Amino acid sequence: MFKRSSTLQRRRSLFQAAFFCLFILAPPLDLFRFDLNLNHFVLFGNHWTLGLDALIEGDISSLQGSLNIILRGFLPLLLVIGGLIWVAWRFGRFYCGWLCPHFSVVEMINRLMFHASGRQSLWERQPLPRRQADGTMVKFDWRYWPLTLLSAAFFALLWAVVLLTYLLPPEEIYHNLLHASLTPNQARFIGVGTLLLFIEFTFARHLFCRFGCAVGLFQSLAWMANDRGLVVGFDRDRARHCSSCNSACDNICPMRLKPRSIKRRMFTCTECAQCITACEQVQGSLEQRSLLKWVSDAEAVAVATGRPAAEQSGNSADRTIPFNGGH
Repeated sequence: MFKRSSTLQRRRSLFQAAFFCLFILAPPLDLFRFDLNLNHFVLFGNHWTLGLDALIEGDISSLQGSLNIILRGFLPLLLVIGGLIWVAWRFGRFYCGWLCPHFSVVEMINRLMFHASGRQSLWERQPLPRRQADGTMVKFDWRYWPLTLLSAAFFALLWAVVLLTYLLPPEEIYHNLLHASLTPNQARFIGVGTLLLFIEFTFARHLFCRFGCAVGLFQSLAWMANDRGLVVGFDRDRARHCSSCNSACDNICPMRLKPRSIKRRMFTCTECAQCITACEQVQGSLEQRSLLKWVSDAEAVAVATGRPAAEQSGNSADRTIPFNGGH
């Protein structure tokens, strides 16, 4: 939506593109997938099993079998879940805003739909302002609608195919797809998956991210439990400078949130920092510092509680995570 993107947003786009490629290539490269034919995981080219077959055949003792279950099953699961919860507790829905392959599609369709109708979602009552944070004017054009719908259909099909390769041998799926020889079950999975994802990408992508995604929900719950976690802070002492802006930070938010609100009203914030970029562009043109920035620790308490943070020893600047995005 911006003509000029900040350094931070370009960096985020690179992270999203890299992770999207990883999402597609992980099964063919045998980096990670669960093979229904083999009934176990494949991790970095190796078969990842609990060793239960060896236990049943009597090749290993019950003690060794129990250790295999703990070391190969419960421990990796706890490390992955624990690591995700800690990152979310400290940095919020960082995975959603910077890595999630679904959210990158959501943002792309948002931009196309905005150019087609002036709205990022079909459910918004009023179109967004034509004037962008960088001063450019966007002309809404209905001819973007075919591209919007084709993009939703393409990524729905891509997602359905890729998800199937996480469950069945990728070479089999791609071979059958290219030679039009999919089995009935494979064809049904791809067909139904494409239809459901197309509907979701077109009509309910924001609703899914906000209320339907379990990964996002658990990240938000962990983040809300930490008043000192990373959050977008608003410099209320300089709020008068907002009078020169058309709420660019609200308009750009892909989750349709109000970034200047207290934390509990930003429950589904993805830390994408697009609101920070928009504020920086508006205030930069006025030779003012951005009114929005990432804050943590003591400064984050004020955002979380709506009350001024208690005075603490030390330089508060050391507790602020700086925003270094440039044009």
